Amino acid sequence: MYMKNKAEGIGLDYASRYVLFRKWAFYLCFVCFCAGMLFTNRLWIVPMANGVALKSYDQELAKTETSGARPEEFSRSQLSIQTLARSISDLETKLAAVTTDHEPTSKRKYLVVVGINTAFTSRKRRDSVRATWMPQGDKRKKLEEEKGIVIRFVIGRSATPGSMLDMSLDAEERQHGDFLRLNHVEGYLELSAKTKTYFATAVSLWDAEFYVKVDDDIHVNIGALGTTLVGHRNKPRVYIGCMKSGPVLSNKGVKYHEPEYLRFGDEGNLYFRHATGQLYAISKDLATYISRNQDVLHKYANEDVSLGSWLIGLDVEQVDDKKLCCSTPIDCETKALGGEACVASFDWRCSGICNSVERMSEIHQKCAENETSLWSSSF
Repeated sequence: MYMKNKAEGIGLDYASRYVLFRKWAFYLCFVCFCAGMLFTNRLWIVPMANGVALKSYDQELAKTETSGARPEEFSRSQLSIQTLARSISDLETKLAAVTTDHEPTSKRKYLVVVGINTAFTSRKRRDSVRATWMPQGDKRKKLEEEKGIVIRFVIGRSATPGSMLDMSLDAEERQHGDFLRLNHVEGYLELSAKTKTYFATAVSLWDAEFYVKVDDDIHVNIGALGTTLVGHRNKPRVYIGCMKSGPVLSNKGVKYHEPEYLRFGDEGNLYFRHATGQLYAISKDLATYISRNQDVLHKYANEDVSLGSWLIGLDVEQVDDKKLCCSTPIDCETKALGGEACVASFDWRCSGICNSVERMSEIHQKCAENETSLWSSSF
């Protein structure tokens, strides 16, 4: 819905610009046509706005004397030509002004776009996030306007357009207005493709310094996230997360099985270091690179491995920051009490908060940053 409204707004703006352009173009053509009809058989030179000057009065007067034309006729004709020339110049100036006034303005700069990966069946997870760490309504708009932080649930469409799943999500979007809808068919085995589409779509909509992906069963402290990212502002190609190098699982039927395990060498090898999939951030240059090259970037079974592979051959600075993967509840609670709240918290054994719908509120109470820290922070 958000993207549809924006597209309609852009369409109306260009329609208005087109009508005004046609109006002035018509006037300009009409004046030129009249001038041509009046002076087709004469040798006068009509001045245009490109700097071509009129022939001098004395030169033309001399020609009229040799040709037998009366000076009074020349004066009247010359005056008419000068008047038409000024009219044409004025119209061209107005036309240029109309064109300039209706050029699209540059996009606003943001600090970060946070995309919360979610699924059609995760309505309760989304509601638990809305009830805890994700600001709602006017507060979410204030977060964008004052702090430059955009937060959206990221989801594609069903395999059957117009299905009950799509209609249900449309209704939820009308209620909350916090979705980023992707041109992507949802499916667990399509997470790598969804990640590419997310970064490409986010880059096209928001001009941000960083782009973050987070799962919908993770607790996040937005103020701590902003403060962490600001510390890496001077790094054009930075990849931030909790870095790991787990085993490549070749056995079929196990969770996180990698069908293309042979690409990583002999059986039993480890993956290259990459950020865990619960939450990671990349800078604008890297998100733009993914957007421009998405058609040729290879997709592995696990989206966090895929992202790491897209960046491994680039001149990228990896930042291993354990505040992005605090365990719950003891680790994140201890840090919160000490005034250094974690950026993200979850249960490692579940790769997220176990039973997050029931426990998100509890984790929020124990691990949330100070209530005023987000709004008092300067990003």
